[in-house]
Amino acid sequence: MSEQVPAPTGFVELIGLDIQVIGPDRVLAMLDVDERHHQPYGVVHGGIYCSIIETIASYGAVSWAVEQGIIGAVGVSNATDFLRSHRTGRLRAVATPIHRGRTQQLWQVTVARDEDGALVARGQVRLQNITDMAVLGGSKG
Repeated sequence: MSEQVPAPTGFVELIGLDIQVIGPDRVLAMLDVDERHHQPYGVVHGGIYCSIIETIASYGAVSWAVEQGIIGAVGVSNATDFLRSHRTGRLRAVATPIHRGRTQQLWQVTVARDEDGALVARGQVRLQNITDMAVLGGSKG
């Protein structure tokens, strides 16, 4: 079951990530790459890939957690591999679960050029299921 996709806010809006599908078994997002995503050599900064991977894995993990009656999930580890450089054009990112358990989840994400399907990055994110909001640091306000 897919959820309604919220309007982009914060960092997601800043980088221009277009989240198209959110569900407990799959998340799909697109990014139209331009110069604001580049590092000094004119290719996509690795932090963009890490951010895409963390973001969509988190959306999927939270979607599944809420279905299970769990408050949510937060990332505790992000391992991202950069496979080939990319300068401009649309990227397609897909997140799917590897493991979903009582306390943690593990999601994998692929990031590919939309035009030819060539894989540019892949990663996995381990997430902690949140059962008590008091365990989260900081305060909102």
